[in-house]
Amino acid sequence: MVLNVSLVIILIYFVITIFLYFYQRNLLYHPNFNSKTSNQLNHKIEKISIQSDNTLVAWYHKKNENFKTLVFFHGNAGNLSNRIYKLNELSKMNLNYLIFAYRGFNGNNGKPTEEGLYKDADNVIKWLKSKNILENQIILYGESLGTAISVNVAQYKEFAGIILEAPFTSMLEMGQKYYPIFPVKYLLKDKFETIKKIKNLRSPILIMHGKKDKIVPFEMGQKIYNLSNNPKFNYFNDYDDHMMEYNLDLVNSINSFINNLN
Repeated sequence: MVLNVSLVIILIYFVITIFLYFYQRNLLYHPNFNSKTSNQLNHKIEKISIQSDNTLVAWYHKKNENFKTLVFFHGNAGNLSNRIYKLNELSKMNLNYLIFAYRGFNGNNGKPTEEGLYKDADNVIKWLKSKNILENQIILYGESLGTAISVNVAQYKEFAGIILEAPFTSMLEMGQKYYPIFPVKYLLKDKFETIKKIKNLRSPILIMHGKKDKIVPFEMGQKIYNLSNNPKFNYFNDYDDHMMEYNLDLVNSINSFINNLN
């Protein structure tokens, strides 16, 4: 009987492992999530399309051609509307911005993968360059999963600055945190290894993280900050969870960082 129970447990473990391997991207990417925000844009945007493997939906707020342009890389869930409360604050700064949705998000065709998201991000930067906006005029802003994408884009480049909100070290470490009894190292398809790339950044960086983050441990953000090259700055809040509160302190930290960029 003990042998039968052991065999059943092994079978269940094997079935769950197979499920995790084939279903992992459904667990990682949540384009249909909607926080049902009631916020409305308090400024004008231009809705544009950017060509990657598929056409990407994007919002472009051009305030002043002499201002730097912030490119917003969103997280693993939701659509552009879920970030309106952040965009409203960014629009008050001496800043232009462009926010876009990855493949599979916000009605875009395609399915998200690590390499696919990197390609989408690269094509967004190419679009800005086609408008004569150079790297030293561009600020990269990554939110959660978007931090890994912005770090990948920024490697060995001379961007004006980089802002990382709730960054994680790698998806491998995140997977081991959530699925400790499974061989994540051998199952994982999309690794997002920020920990291996952060030293390749040459731009000033601001790292923001809530110490009560229940999704990405604050220790990961602290580690990314410690490994980052100078000049580096941080906004570490004692009370924020994963979705950081866009209060006056956080907004002032972003604004101060931007205003002090060359």
